[in-house]
Amino acid sequence: MSELKTNSSDVTTTSEDRFTDPGIPAHKERMGDTDPAAAKRAERQSSALFTISIIGTIVALVVYFAIRPGDSVASVRTANFALGISIAFALLGIGLGAIHWAKALMSDHEIAEERHVLKSSDEDRTGALEALEAGVKDSNIGRRTVLKGSVVTALGLFPLTIAVPLVSSVGNDWNVSKFRHTLWEKGKRLTTDPAGRPVKASELTVGSVVHIIPEVSDEERKSGEWITEKAKAVVLLVRLDPKDLKESEERKSWSYDGIVAYSKICTHVGCPVALYEQQTHHLLCPCHQSTFDVANGAKVVFGPAKRPLPQLPITVDDEGYLVAQSDFTEPIGPSYWERLK
Repeated sequence: MSELKTNSSDVTTTSEDRFTDPGIPAHKERMGDTDPAAAKRAERQSSALFTISIIGTIVALVVYFAIRPGDSVASVRTANFALGISIAFALLGIGLGAIHWAKALMSDHEIAEERHVLKSSDEDRTGALEALEAGVKDSNIGRRTVLKGSVVTALGLFPLTIAVPLVSSVGNDWNVSKFRHTLWEKGKRLTTDPAGRPVKASELTVGSVVHIIPEVSDEERKSGEWITEKAKAVVLLVRLDPKDLKESEERKSWSYDGIVAYSKICTHVGCPVALYEQQTHHLLCPCHQSTFDVANGAKVVFGPAKRPLPQLPITVDDEGYLVAQSDFTEPIGPSYWERLK
């Protein structure tokens, strides 16, 4: 037993004298413990919360099939918002229902147990099983049929909010060869995203970074395919000091006076890569921190990505505007099973 000395006197006290076990405070009865009507009311409230979850699941399924996203950004936003809200209610109902049930109806008697060795004896294991059985009995789930039915239904239905979209997507278009080609082609101007203003090489200073999309007509912008095609063709344009560029022989003609263009789609899982650090020339993906060296062919210097970002060959036209020499020479985005390299 340790001993402690106080500074004010020579009286020696033990830790046992100074620190006493406060014990378990007196148990406070809840309204549901003494009033059957309150217990019944708590049961109805928990069942109502589980019912909200059931309704949320049903609404989520209806929304998924009834509100199909169209070609516009607004329709996609509306469909996702409605689906997200309904799934949120499905989850919230289960969570709040379980919490209210535990707080209002389950046993809340405090119990203190002595610590023991981790390995339990056979008697302890038997006792644990008996305690579990007693807990099931103490939760009153057996005799509360309405509560039992609502919680089982809520838990049984909720997985459908995830399973149904997954199963129904099996028949979707899985033509990954679409990633081999984008809107870029010889002579197509590089324009700012989202304004669509053509960019001149003379406008860019060393250290400039511009988000780029292909130049398209107003009619093409209104088409249903524009969003998808734009997402594949997004590019990050960076101007460096030509002395800092490390270019292979076959790619020396792909840049123009220190200006290089790389796909913004990370080669890891396809997140947008757009965080540029001017001093190191590093380009960071915010999702999983893959880092690419823009001055050295956008090669991977850190993170889970395994391939450099595809480079878009660029030059200038007769008016000084930056244009593409061709499409990307390799598929953009993450690796996939039909990709050769």
